[in-house]
Amino acid sequence: MLFLDLIAKKRDGGRHTPAELELVARGAAKGTVPDYQLSAWLMAALCRGMDEGETVALTKAMAASGEKLGLGAVKRPKADKHSTGGVGDGISLALAPLAAACGLAVPMMSGRGLGHTGGTLDKLEAIEGFKVRLELPEIRAQVAKLGFSLFGQTGTLAPADRTLYALRDATATVPARPLIVASILSKKAAEELDALVLDVKVGSGAIFRDAASARSLAKALVKTAKGLGIPTVAVLTAMEQPLGRYVGNALEVRQAVEILRGDETASDYLECLLALGGWMLKLGGISKTPKAGAELMRSKIKDGSGLALFRECVKAQAGSVAAIDDLSLLPKAKASRSVKATSSGVVSALDARKVGHAAVLLGAGRAFKDQELDYGAGLELLKKVGDRVAKGDTLAILHAADEVKLGLGEREYRDALKISPAPRSRNPSS
Repeated sequence: MLFLDLIAKKRDGGRHTPAELELVARGAAKGTVPDYQLSAWLMAALCRGMDEGETVALTKAMAASGEKLGLGAVKRPKADKHSTGGVGDGISLALAPLAAACGLAVPMMSGRGLGHTGGTLDKLEAIEGFKVRLELPEIRAQVAKLGFSLFGQTGTLAPADRTLYALRDATATVPARPLIVASILSKKAAEELDALVLDVKVGSGAIFRDAASARSLAKALVKTAKGLGIPTVAVLTAMEQPLGRYVGNALEVRQAVEILRGDETASDYLECLLALGGWMLKLGGISKTPKAGAELMRSKIKDGSGLALFRECVKAQAGSVAAIDDLSLLPKAKASRSVKATSSGVVSALDARKVGHAAVLLGAGRAFKDQELDYGAGLELLKKVGDRVAKGDTLAILHAADEVKLGLGEREYRDALKISPAPRSRNPSS
């Protein structure tokens, strides 16, 4: 069959067979189908949709378009987590070593940030020397030794996704739900997992801002994952405001290390971390319930084993362990500015998407694919939703390369912020 026939079939609302979807994946992986034809097919898939059987078949074909991770020699249960993306969401940095300390094998394949959302690989590269591009034998050896590895997608794992993802970004077909599902799960299928936890963000900083759309995506992901034979749970987590107290690459490394050291200041970050980790341990057979899994994970914070494993990972991937032991050695921006409250009251909103845009303006994120990052840039959020503030209090500290960027970042941050009058406290004698 000619690829032109596949385009026409989907354009006219036809249903693809598994063999036809194998042709799509193989053509994308090997470059035997030109980009303009793949782009036409993507647009047809967006407009006409794909049913559950097609989505499973496409995901399988994309996963089979390259090598598998090959962790058969590792006897631990193999589990991973995927987040749909948010602001301040550096959970993977703490989650992977803690899950490994609890007995799971965690091949944590991650991506880069684009737009207002951050990327795990960018955060890791804020650690001087940290190597995120590993060959398959290196990943296998590290997972066998430490129980986890933090790495970027290799050229041989689900290569069809690399091509299709880039084309979706360039052809306005990113919102196609079956393509989102296939992109996420093809990489996880190539890891040959025993368990998968999906962190589906909901709110202003998420891909899908309303709960109904996020829940629909979560259900589609779980159904397809089950069709692939991967036990999966999707957890809907809040992204109305940034997660934790830091936004920015080196700052989010700091957040993860502080959490691993036992600091519970960022309570929302810790809650999300333990919820996702609890489900990973439950699905992986380590704990009987998610709650028990969360408690086991908390114990690995208290005894320091999670932090010790993170240090070992940094060392194994050629990063600066000194920067983990002394957080002042992490990259710093050249300039900083404190943002003061202009009125008293309670923080009633801190729009995550706008804070993410502020981080981009400060130099911590990308407005376009190949933009260079300032690893020290970002925001320290001293006040979040629900916190009381007095006029003149410091709300946030911004970090950037110069005053111009600080000005742009402050304007966007202030636009994200809303301070409402504090409710009057009742007089006990009245």
